[in-house]
Amino acid sequence: MKKILTLMTSASLALGALAQQAIWGVPQLISPEVNADNTVTFRFAAPNAQEVKVTGDFLPTEKIQTPFGEFDGPGSAALTKNDQGVWEYTSPVLAPELYSYSILVDGLKVNDPSNVYQIRDTGTVTNIFIVKGGGGDTYSVNDVPHGTVSKMWYHSPTLGMDRRLTVYTPAGYESSDQSYPVLYLLHGMGGDENAWTELGRAAQILDNLIAQGKAEPMIVVMPNGNAAMQAAPGETSQGLVPPTTALPKTMDGSFETHFPEVVSFIDTNFRTKPDKAHRAIAGLSMGGFHSLHISKQYPDMYDYVGLFSAAILPQQQGEPSPIYENFDEKLAAQFAQAPKLYWIAIGEKDFLYQANADYRKLLDSKGYPYIYRESPDGHIWKNWRIYLTEFTPMLFK
Repeated sequence: MKKILTLMTSASLALGALAQQAIWGVPQLISPEVNADNTVTFRFAAPNAQEVKVTGDFLPTEKIQTPFGEFDGPGSAALTKNDQGVWEYTSPVLAPELYSYSILVDGLKVNDPSNVYQIRDTGTVTNIFIVKGGGGDTYSVNDVPHGTVSKMWYHSPTLGMDRRLTVYTPAGYESSDQSYPVLYLLHGMGGDENAWTELGRAAQILDNLIAQGKAEPMIVVMPNGNAAMQAAPGETSQGLVPPTTALPKTMDGSFETHFPEVVSFIDTNFRTKPDKAHRAIAGLSMGGFHSLHISKQYPDMYDYVGLFSAAILPQQQGEPSPIYENFDEKLAAQFAQAPKLYWIAIGEKDFLYQANADYRKLLDSKGYPYIYRESPDGHIWKNWRIYLTEFTPMLFK
């Protein structure tokens, strides 16, 4: 009897643990399945659905209507239902890359219940998969020395709040007394201090490039570029607020004005090489906008500048910020100090393409040197991961 009670108690504890871990209903389908020929098969069980599609950045783009106009968006492909009520689609051969996708069930967008790997971009959550080789390997965790990713808080007197940032330190940082150069890496509109590590795979990219000898060991600082926010949604005392792009103080000069406080915090708390020759700044979209204006506002701070699909000029609302005044004069002062690298990259279908073309015409008219990289696709993370992979090997040489 005692043995039976012991077995029953053990079984109850085990079932209780399973319930607490919420693992009931684990799907049995394999989806997505990356096949040996680099096609990818998606499966979704919905016997009563009328139509199931997959939509993602691995498919040809489609025109979509947004409040801001018509843009190229992720395409879609129809799944076919079998006699068990499972819908299935196999893609064409895909290039090595990290891809994101969602499932459309009778027009309702849902996540793939067979795939636990997801990312959040502002208020949108999508599944991801990786096709190995090339860029896919660069974005993967490989058997190489790994750096450390830390979430840290600093105080900003200018913004009047404590704020959080993400810091990557390269493998070996903790066990050495070496000092390192610093890349300040900025996110886009709606992003936060988590964006570059979660969506951009920055830690994996740096680990792999440093291990291969393609990039110098460096510290990478990823602050929150929304000057009205302390930290990412759900990471502050405000609670689980909905993520949104409709935030104040994003491109009004506040973030640029306070940015020396970020640099001071990093130089005080990390073993940095605190000079222009060992600092870089780069960012995507709004982060590219910030990188452009921070680097020209403080021309003795950064020898390396990267603009990834950057917004160029502010949409002035209310009182204009001194940060954006005397644009030509500040740009002249920046290039008079001969930055070692000024790198501009954008996709040929990006809605900011023309603004970047006009900016390059201005640089050309002044004789300011820069490197230009044009890629396929539009305003998407696929491009920005590629740009980071290409930009970082050019730093601190």
